Amino acid sequence: MNPKRTPSPNASDGTDRPAWLSRLIQAATPADVTALIIALAQSLPDCQTATLLHGPDEASIGPGTAARPAGMVWARAALSRDELCLSEDGRWAAWPLLSGERVVLLLHFAAGQVAEQLREALSADLGLAGQRLAQTFELSNLQGANKQLERSEILQRALFAIADLAGSDLPMPKMLRGIHKIVSSLMYGENFFIVRHDPLRRTWRFLYYADVIDTEGQDTTRETPLDDWRGTLTHRVLTSGQPMRGSAEALRATIDGVLLKMGPDSSDWLGVPMVLDGQVHGALVVQSYKPGVSFTMEDQELLGFVGNHILTALERKQDKDELESRVRLRTRELAQANTGLQQEILDRQRAEQLQRALFQLAQLATVDIDENSFYRRVHTVVGALLNAENFFIALLADDRSMLEFPYYVDVNGHSKSSRALGRGLSEHVLRHARPILVCRAEIDELVRQGEMGPSDTPNVATSWLGVPLQVGDEVIGLVVVQSYVPEARYSEADRELLTFAALQIANSIYRRRTAVSLHESNVQLERRVDERTQELRQEIQQRERVQEQLKHQVMHDRLTGLPNRGFLRDRLNCVLETLQRHPERRCALLYLDVDRFKVINDSIGHLAGDEFLKAVADRLRCCVRDPDMVARLSGDEFAILLEDVPGAETAAEVAQRILRVLGAPLRLSGKELEPSASMGIAIGDSRYLKSDDLLRDADIALYRAKERGRKRFEMFDETLATDAIDVLTLEGDLRHALMHDEFEPHFQPICRLDGGEVVGYEALIRWNHPQRGVLMPADFLRVAEDSGLIETIDWRMFEMSCTRFKRDAPSGIFVTINVSARHLRHLDFDVRLLQLLARTGLSPTRVIVEVTEGALLDSPGRVRDTLDRLRMVGVGAALDDFGTGYSSLSYLHSLPLRMLKIDKSFVHELQHGANTSSTTVVAAILALARALNIQVIAEGIETETQRAALKAMGGDMGQGYLLGYPGPLAGGLDRAEPHPAGHELAAI
Repeated sequence: MNPKRTPSPNASDGTDRPAWLSRLIQAATPADVTALIIALAQSLPDCQTATLLHGPDEASIGPGTAARPAGMVWARAALSRDELCLSEDGRWAAWPLLSGERVVLLLHFAAGQVAEQLREALSADLGLAGQRLAQTFELSNLQGANKQLERSEILQRALFAIADLAGSDLPMPKMLRGIHKIVSSLMYGENFFIVRHDPLRRTWRFLYYADVIDTEGQDTTRETPLDDWRGTLTHRVLTSGQPMRGSAEALRATIDGVLLKMGPDSSDWLGVPMVLDGQVHGALVVQSYKPGVSFTMEDQELLGFVGNHILTALERKQDKDELESRVRLRTRELAQANTGLQQEILDRQRAEQLQRALFQLAQLATVDIDENSFYRRVHTVVGALLNAENFFIALLADDRSMLEFPYYVDVNGHSKSSRALGRGLSEHVLRHARPILVCRAEIDELVRQGEMGPSDTPNVATSWLGVPLQVGDEVIGLVVVQSYVPEARYSEADRELLTFAALQIANSIYRRRTAVSLHESNVQLERRVDERTQELRQEIQQRERVQEQLKHQVMHDRLTGLPNRGFLRDRLNCVLETLQRHPERRCALLYLDVDRFKVINDSIGHLAGDEFLKAVADRLRCCVRDPDMVARLSGDEFAILLEDVPGAETAAEVAQRILRVLGAPLRLSGKELEPSASMGIAIGDSRYLKSDDLLRDADIALYRAKERGRKRFEMFDETLATDAIDVLTLEGDLRHALMHDEFEPHFQPICRLDGGEVVGYEALIRWNHPQRGVLMPADFLRVAEDSGLIETIDWRMFEMSCTRFKRDAPSGIFVTINVSARHLRHLDFDVRLLQLLARTGLSPTRVIVEVTEGALLDSPGRVRDTLDRLRMVGVGAALDDFGTGYSSLSYLHSLPLRMLKIDKSFVHELQHGANTSSTTVVAAILALARALNIQVIAEGIETETQRAALKAMGGDMGQGYLLGYPGPLAGGLDRAEPHPAGHELAAI
């Protein structure tokens, strides 16, 4: 190898080195640097070709020619050795510029060169060029990475914007326009549409359509079968679940069959499916009518990625819209339901207002006040009924030639004392002796008809109402109200009210004219009228407040102001939906029932019971934090929703705090109470899908807390669910017992205290269970009441008791049957009982129904009527557990009672001696009963001391374990149970 010497490039060789270096420094891209390197190499003498190779495949870059295989060997050798390599004949030279980037300069000469001369000519310049090329490569990589970051940031903002749209309150059209704007920010999206697809019904519709050429667009309100669009590009995307991209011609070439045209041809078309759970639920389509604008694979992937988020946003928006639609529908239904109630309230208010007004006007006739005060009060009363801002009373003079105005109030300052009769509206009322209600146009018509003179008509009245004042058949004057503003017009209802009031006003005026001498005696009455007027105003204000609260009460409890069951269920559903999205979170539902609230309510009265419930609600409010909520479900049942709790321990701590706060003493109606509650807790997680399921489990836990002694809480677990199933089993056993006559009446004797003679029996229920033996009422009556079987069981026991008593009991003694409040709510109870007695043949005079004070409190009037009807045919009535309720004495004089039974709690205290409070109570009851001619039976006599004490106080009859245990009537009293467990309830 004998290379020739190659001089360094210079200006004489066609290359100006300073200019070349200047251009090298200014070069900003790899292509610019490559062109300068090629130009430098080609300026060498005898250089035929210069090629710049880059990358692992040694692809040529720059303006040079492609490398031949003979030169590729030396290019690879130069890169592996990282030095200049020459061919043996000196015609090929390879110079490694960047070994790390695998960039090599390959030269082909017409004649051989010398290696040292080539290094001398190129080493400095190519070294600088290599450094600049490395810099431009790095800059290019940074620019590419920056563009990718910008692209990612744009995509992230787009996804955030889509999520914001899904959670916004924007209507669907605005949301879709927002989605269009977001897609347009990612790619060319001037022509864009969204198609929704229902895979179950195989239908589709255009949800959104925007096209600059197809201005008529598509119908976005109509849903059509998918097959109606078979052959279109969109149909293929929906059915195949694969994206499609390209011009109309290119797409036709790739599709078998006929491509159906939908809209004008586009220069480029891109459609991607929206897929959820493996099913296609829609498609996004963008298209271009501009020849220079087309879509890339990157656009396709980007639109497909965004499409899934758009589908999620659409699903969320549609679910939200459907929920809001259901809420609006429910609100409208509630509003319609309330319309009748509001109208009824208005009618009652008007009736009560009229009644009070008539009463007040009647009182005014005898009040000792001057005439001006009388008319002012009349004005006040009428003003409470209707708009009486402009009001006057006109009376006929004694000679009936003048019209006198003893009272005239007008906002325009008009006033009159008297005038001669003419042809005005007042005279029209007097002539016809009937009320007249006219508007401005009707006044003008009366003038036109000659009924009135033009000079006698009201100047500016837009509505005029006049009613004659009559005493008997004589008209003595009239009362008038009028309005000067179009907004205040009188109605037929106003005319009816004023007509009723006018009758009383006329009577009052007449009586005052004839009873002036009674003025001094009526001062007290005036004071009562003032008090009544104030009460009326307060009642009116209260009713106005009630009206304002109606809207609030739709979703809140009226008594406590707490959210009601409907509000709680809605809130609970929202929380459960959140738990579905965040399975790691937990909520807790605390279901409360106030212990012994019925005893409190019956003892201190319903009003005080309401105050008790409000105090409980206030204490519960203090035990929670926002956003947790307290709700009143019904009666004495409350619930507390803890939206986010770490676990059951937190819920237990809250429950302990609630029980502690509730247990603080409360003074109400002169009594100091210690409230308590039983509580069931259910921990909600992602397993719960419905609010009713969580409420059910909390309720089950609540019943467990009650069974274990109240004033405590219980957590729901699978054991409680099993117990609930056991209750269902007991319900089935009860139905089986009814079908197979497993119930049996036992009879406890009622005896004379002096001598022990049996005078009657009380019928009690027992259940001969085939597996569990004889069951007491406490073992099954609660389940019977909850399941609705109690009434059927009661009537069956009534019939069996009467049948056996007729068959086995001696004549001349009576039987008592316990009747619960549930039966007395039925208006036909007495009819059914008498029909039963007729079937069994038992005389009504031998039957006594026992009722409790709870039944009387439920509906005293209805119970009294029922007992009266039974008394008339011989059936007696007894008041059970007397002395333990709130208002027992108030019933003794008003109810047709034959007997009353002293509660065993008083009898039990007689065991302690004669100087107890119970002794005083029992003695008072006996004395009161004798005064009212009512027989008395003392319950729960268990010792001789108790019987002796009752006899000493004048007691006549009693029952208890000392006198006899319950058992079968005929020959079976010797096998009666020794100590019946539980409290004997209804139908026993």
